[in-house]
Amino acid sequence: MVIFIPREARADETRVPVIPETVVRLVKRGADVLVESGAGLACAYTDHDYTGSGATIAALAEGLERADLVLRLNKPPIQDIHRLRRGTLHISYLDPFSSFELLGAFCAQGVDAIAMEMIPRTTIAQKMDALSSQASLAGYVAVIQAAERLNQILPMMMTPAGTLKPARVFIIGCGVAGLQAIATAKRLGARVEAFDTRPVVEEQVQSLGARFVKIDLGETGQTKNGYARELTDEQRQRQQDAMAKVLAHSDIVITTAQVFGKRAPRLVTEAMVKGMRPGSVVVDMAVETGGNVEGSRPGEDVLVNGVRIVGMTNLAGRVPIHASQMYSSNIGNLVEHFWDNETKRFRLDLSDEILKGCVIIHNGEIRNEMIKNARMAAHA
Repeated sequence: MVIFIPREARADETRVPVIPETVVRLVKRGADVLVESGAGLACAYTDHDYTGSGATIAALAEGLERADLVLRLNKPPIQDIHRLRRGTLHISYLDPFSSFELLGAFCAQGVDAIAMEMIPRTTIAQKMDALSSQASLAGYVAVIQAAERLNQILPMMMTPAGTLKPARVFIIGCGVAGLQAIATAKRLGARVEAFDTRPVVEEQVQSLGARFVKIDLGETGQTKNGYARELTDEQRQRQQDAMAKVLAHSDIVITTAQVFGKRAPRLVTEAMVKGMRPGSVVVDMAVETGGNVEGSRPGEDVLVNGVRIVGMTNLAGRVPIHASQMYSSNIGNLVEHFWDNETKRFRLDLSDEILKGCVIIHNGEIRNEMIKNARMAAHA
């Protein structure tokens, strides 16, 4: 089986999809691994590093034409899909709830596709869960970036000149990114508070040394995959009213709330931002999916009444060495889990619960009902 690893097409991408250590694992399984020249340079991996791991360097056109399996990080350019043979399997992030033209190209070309976003959050699939691995790093980076922009230090410090109070950090959303943000802020010495619509996470928040902010929203909870359920308009208003009081005395606010497959909920209004102290920092980690904070803009820092709203994109890409290591491990674990050692090929077993969730295109058709419905709604 020929596995091709192309160079990432996104100009601002600092991560790479597969590092040489993972190539070694794939070659040992019997795969013929082709790597596009320069595919690892963003993380200082040379072509020699890949050939030393057992791969062959190939031009983009050759790799796409020969590939049985393509491993990427970001979604591919549509013109690359047109070069793939029918029956080829493509694995990467695909943004499947909005990239409908891309999905149509996969279907028309007869190329099967696995979306890394759709890996189920189950115990057996944890080692393949790229969303969680990258979110964890993003949570760490969000705190570091906020601390860099803040006009004071985070820890309490006792000096001959007096005692400096610790900065107050408020984390909204306690999924993987939020919990890592809590842990990082605590390690830096801040006083941390956190809120989530799922009461079940209160114990996790407290175990990290943060105070869980309780807001009575009525019935909330989470989906079977561990994502927060979408709130009603009334619940959202109650949440905003209560959070405004916490924001008013916070130095750093980090929002992480997302609803799977939908636009991120608007949690922080302009009025709430204006109620914060000048010099405070708000990091909107959901800016790429619509934003939790009114006024946030992807890739920009925006000042509102002296409060800095940070709309930084690709947060995990700020620590590309470890982000690449983790993503490469995730995608390598996925391939190895379904590798048939006898035939030396990836076994596309659609009866398997993991593949049921993440194989979104097979034999020219979209298999996932949620994505089908989203596509139909977009074209209505």
